[in-house]
Amino acid sequence: MPITVLIDPPWPNSLAWIHRAEARAIARELREPGRAVRLLPFHEGVIASLRRGPTLLRLSDPAMLAAVRVLARAAVPYLGPGAAALEQCYDKYEAYRIAIGHGVDCPATALATLAETMPFPLVLKPRRGSDSIGLQVLRKGPVPRRARTDDTIAQELVRGSELTVGVLRGEIGTPLRILLPEGTPYRFWRKYAWRPRREPVGDAVLRARTRELASRIAAMLGVDWAARIDFIHETATDRLRFLECDAAPLVGPASAFAESLAASGMARREQLRRLLAEQG
Repeated sequence: MPITVLIDPPWPNSLAWIHRAEARAIARELREPGRAVRLLPFHEGVIASLRRGPTLLRLSDPAMLAAVRVLARAAVPYLGPGAAALEQCYDKYEAYRIAIGHGVDCPATALATLAETMPFPLVLKPRRGSDSIGLQVLRKGPVPRRARTDDTIAQELVRGSELTVGVLRGEIGTPLRILLPEGTPYRFWRKYAWRPRREPVGDAVLRARTRELASRIAAMLGVDWAARIDFIHETATDRLRFLECDAAPLVGPASAFAESLAASGMARREQLRRLLAEQG
């Protein structure tokens, strides 16, 4: 029975094309041992054809959210994030509120409509979004009128090292350091057009702290499949601050997710097995 990989329709935007390319890379990996794989663009009309055989969701965040809602309503099983975890993580402000409520250290964050009293510089970002699309550093006030909505959040700009950790069905990878100069925003074009190098965190104490905190955050946000959790380590104070949890990350062979798990000793074949919920 073939594995169906549900992908973005051929929309004319860079995010969809990045995720479609990743889906094709995963399909090639799955075909290597002789599996039958079909790539199927998502739309509500495809649901009837998904009732037999495993379905792996490889979609950009907005399409993933739509697909998960449709599949959950139709009670169609799939391989991907649960609806509750995805909803909570996709809403960065809600994820922040949950983390703060559990005592997790985070940069000061507010809805942009309530950001007048926050000190500058600030980071403005969409409340619901992915891949740092729309991220803006505001060095001085005021917050632009167009951004003063509940769909935008304002966040304290923290200078430090960006760290990221892959999580897969409860297994926590090795934290990776994104090799950017401190204070440099990790914008969309840096992630995909001019990607900085990544390396495992060398400090054993920081590595353990980050893994433990990633495990706590995954549990509190209900992560039930794959995720990538991002932090910033404020080197001046040694504070480790939670930035966001991507419950629909890129999981392809070249992703930070795959690199984090590989650095912890989980071979790519084992990653694929766990992504597909196959028995060892």
